[in-house]
Amino acid sequence: MQLPPLGLYIHLPWCERKCPYCDFNSHESAEIPEAAYIDALLEDLRVDALQAQGRAVQTLFIGGGTPSLFSASAIRRLMQGIAQTIALAPDLEATMEANPGSAEAEKFAGFRAAGINRLSLGVQSFDDARLKALGRIHDRNQALAAIAAVTEAGFDNFNIDLMHGLPGQDEAGASSDLTTALGFNPPHLSWYQLTIEPNTVFNKRPPTLPIEDALADIQDHGEALLAEHGMQQYEVSAYSKPGQQCRHNLNYWSFGDYLGIGAGAHAKISGEDGVIRRYAKTRGPADYLNSDGNYMANERRLDAAEATAEFMLYALRLNNGFSIESFEARSGQELAVIADKLDSLMERGLLERNANQIRPTALGRRFLDSVIGEFL
Repeated sequence: MQLPPLGLYIHLPWCERKCPYCDFNSHESAEIPEAAYIDALLEDLRVDALQAQGRAVQTLFIGGGTPSLFSASAIRRLMQGIAQTIALAPDLEATMEANPGSAEAEKFAGFRAAGINRLSLGVQSFDDARLKALGRIHDRNQALAAIAAVTEAGFDNFNIDLMHGLPGQDEAGASSDLTTALGFNPPHLSWYQLTIEPNTVFNKRPPTLPIEDALADIQDHGEALLAEHGMQQYEVSAYSKPGQQCRHNLNYWSFGDYLGIGAGAHAKISGEDGVIRRYAKTRGPADYLNSDGNYMANERRLDAAEATAEFMLYALRLNNGFSIESFEARSGQELAVIADKLDSLMERGLLERNANQIRPTALGRRFLDSVIGEFL
């Protein structure tokens, strides 16, 4: 079995204030044990490095939490330690999430010098009223200044993260956010609808969101605006200039492999024997730091049905879908196991096949949850 490309996800779980819509493993803290946590991350990676099975890491992603709360010197030590522990591809894509606060923006040049070559800036909106409704701690002016600081720090590859369908937002407001972001000529934009997730403040006290017709208008006008500015949609919520797709996320959606280190980090690893494993690390930051080198929380093997379902769950998010070869190589199953479902969806105009490639149609993308649900 030919192993898929390998990525590395690193979780830094602390934030200054947890947002009411956030269901990630993030924890408010005024003080961060930087040195101890970097030590733990590097020990965690030393344990996991054997899972690479001779592969170099092609992409690296530092998520959170708010990773940019860490100092540039801590990120430099982390990146140096990673390079000493596991092989890295010469063209490594190294992404780090960052907040637009002024304190974080001052560190951007340091992050670039540390080896981070792509920043993902969590702007969410340029409207102060919308930012307040989302519980964000930055304002419009800080967001504008932070984007300028990204380019000044030497980043020619970066992402602006925006949300739409926000409390009190109409189509004009959503389009204004996009227009402002596009004015910076970003290589990549993440643009996605606010959803209310379980175990969040918004789930307990739901805000009033735009009605379905308004959400449809926002989506239609936004997609047209992005296309006018040369931003190509390649995934449900991802748009980029040609050749500027996020390689790390493409690896996720293509059912590639990735190691996961840090509190609550998840991983997916394929073996040369065809077995696909998922595992997760100890979730709580304090428990993770006190793990004495045993960071694993749980591990399981995917059976044939799970491997098929997970492949389809991710691959159908891509506008270009998947090739038959990639399905069979990465799920370990013959296409015949889903042939009847594929035929049914193609008859209904939800999927299309062009030689070796199967992808959602425009109609299929509109009803993607239902399409994916056929395989779960």
